[in-house]
Order: sequence, then structure tokens, then C-alpha cells
Amino acid sequence: MSEQLKILRDKIDTLDEQLQQLITERARLAEEVAKAKQDSGNDVFYRAEREAEVLRKVMERNQGPLSDEEMARLFREIMSACLALERVMNIAFLGPEGTFTQAAALKHFGHSVNTSPMATISDVFREVESGAASYGVVPVENSTEGVINHTLDEFMSSSLNICGEVALRIHHHLLGKAVSLSDVRKIYSHQQSFAQCRRWLDTHLPEVELITVSSNAEATRMAAEEPQAAAIAGEAAAEIYGLDFIVRNIEDEPDNTTRFLVIGKRATPASGVDKTSLLIYTDNRPGALYAILEPIAKNNLSMTRIESRPSRQGMWNYVFFIDIDGHVDDTNVKQALDELQKSANVVKVLGSYPRAVL
Repeated sequence: MSEQLKILRDKIDTLDEQLQQLITERARLAEEVAKAKQDSGNDVFYRAEREAEVLRKVMERNQGPLSDEEMARLFREIMSACLALERVMNIAFLGPEGTFTQAAALKHFGHSVNTSPMATISDVFREVESGAASYGVVPVENSTEGVINHTLDEFMSSSLNICGEVALRIHHHLLGKAVSLSDVRKIYSHQQSFAQCRRWLDTHLPEVELITVSSNAEATRMAAEEPQAAAIAGEAAAEIYGLDFIVRNIEDEPDNTTRFLVIGKRATPASGVDKTSLLIYTDNRPGALYAILEPIAKNNLSMTRIESRPSRQGMWNYVFFIDIDGHVDDTNVKQALDELQKSANVVKVLGSYPRAVL
């Protein structure tokens, strides 16, 4: 070993020791915070707005060479481990194990939580409503394939709040026991993944049978049992079910991203960079949509999404799901909501929450 290399490694060892001491000190302070909360009767142990604020500051301070995303991930895990000293949260997600929804839950909460797979989106909502889970994570839209209707429909009857959002870059891989593409005779996957890889499949495997299943994790489980079958899924599913990567990154759009919502019982205070989701019901009459959009524009609010779904209260009647920038406690958001109440039959605030950090 060269003398220069030894000097550098000694410096790293010294820094590692200092980092460990600082992390230990942070954990002890977290324990003191928990005790102070208990003494004051404060039972709110997880603060989404506080974590979002911390992560934004982490990225603002970052000067490289690590990326903002990597630096935020490291701090997320430290915060997750410290929070677990107070309470280990149970997070319900759309399962089974190895889905992108589980990956989104771990990205948002860190790995010092328990994750519980649910069979359906409705089950995730029920698990949180019953108190069996602290929070739930469900998909709501994909950048190429659009909205997940089942999630929007659940909000029509649920009392839960949207407490956060997660944006997850989606990389689809062709997984299986096959040695090469020529050995693949059938592919299992969720319908959304087939849609997001349509051009690649048409180009490289036009004759292969495509079989739709309930989730990509289920697809990998089935492919693991058939030598000439493959699955489209993420990296986590490959590890869980022991499949090889036949071809990596087969998604048609390199920026393919899915947005997930974090749902819980508690409303989230303002973090400074927030988003508010609304459910609005109005009669089917001329100018009804304009009457909804006018207060948003008049109060200088940026609308980031609008979707419509059948209201289930009459043929051709719809509810609108709208996302706007800002928090429900902001003056201009309050003013817009007051005006909306006068023009719409129902205005329901689904939640105000920190905008996805990354």
C-alpha cells in the first residue's frame, strides 16, 4: 500500500468515527424530543412537514460530489432510525412484497419501519382507517399512463387525509430464469407495466404471449416457477424472488415516473412548500367547470392536476379531483376555497401536504 493511500484511508477512518459520534448524539437528542413530547401530552410522533423541511435544507446545503437525491436518502435513513427509537411505524402499501409501492413507502419513510402488504388499494385505506397502520401508501398517477382510478374513487368515501406524496422513477426490467430473449415464451406483468413497455415489447418480443396479473411482484413469483417465462418488474422483486436480469430498463420513456400518495388520519401543518388536493362536486350545467376554475385562477394559484370521475350520484354527473400549489392555511388558498363553496355543491379538502422533495 502506498503512503498516500494509507494517509487517505486514515482520514476516512477518522471521519467515520466522527460521523458515528454525531449520529449517536442526534439519536440521543431524538430520544429527548420524544420524552419532551410525552411530558407535554403531545402524542404526534411523526411530523411530515418537519421531515420535508429538514430534507430541503439538506439539499440546499449539498455541494457534491454526492447528488441531492443521494444525500437526501442518507438523511432520510438517519431520521427513520431515530424516529424508530420513539415508535416503529407500520406502513400499509399495495402489495405483495417487492412492488414499486413498497419501494415508494421505503423512500418516504426510510427502512426503519414495518411495511405491511395489502391485496387491494381499498385494503390499504381500511388498514389505516382501523388504526392497524400508522400510514398507507397508494399509487395515484403515472407520467405516461395517467391516473389510477381506484385510488381516486376511494377518496370519495374515505375520511383519511393525504399527508404526503412520493415521486418514484420507475425502471422496468425483464426478469426470469431464461438465458436469453430467444428462450422466453411468455411474459407475466401488471397491465400498467405492459403499457409502459409497449414499444420495447413490440420491437423485441412481438410473438411472445403477454399475461396480465395483479402485480409485478406476483408476476415475478409466477415466472420463477417456469423456466421459459419472464416477468416485467423492478429490482426489488428480482431480489425477493431470485430471478436474473435478462434485459434491464425496458421502459419506453426514460423519465417514466409514478406518483404515490401517503394517507393518514392527521392533517399536516404547512411546511413552506406545499400542495393541496381537492374533491369538488358540481351539477352538470353550462359553465360549471369554469365556475370551479375561476376562483383558483383569480387567487393566483397554480393548478397542477385535474381529473374527473363519475360521481355515482346520477348518470353523467362527475366529481373533479384538483391539485393546487399551496397549503389550506395560506390566505389565497382560503379565499379560493370560500369562493368555491359558493359555486360548487361539495368542496372536500383531501389534504395539504409537503410537495415531493425529489
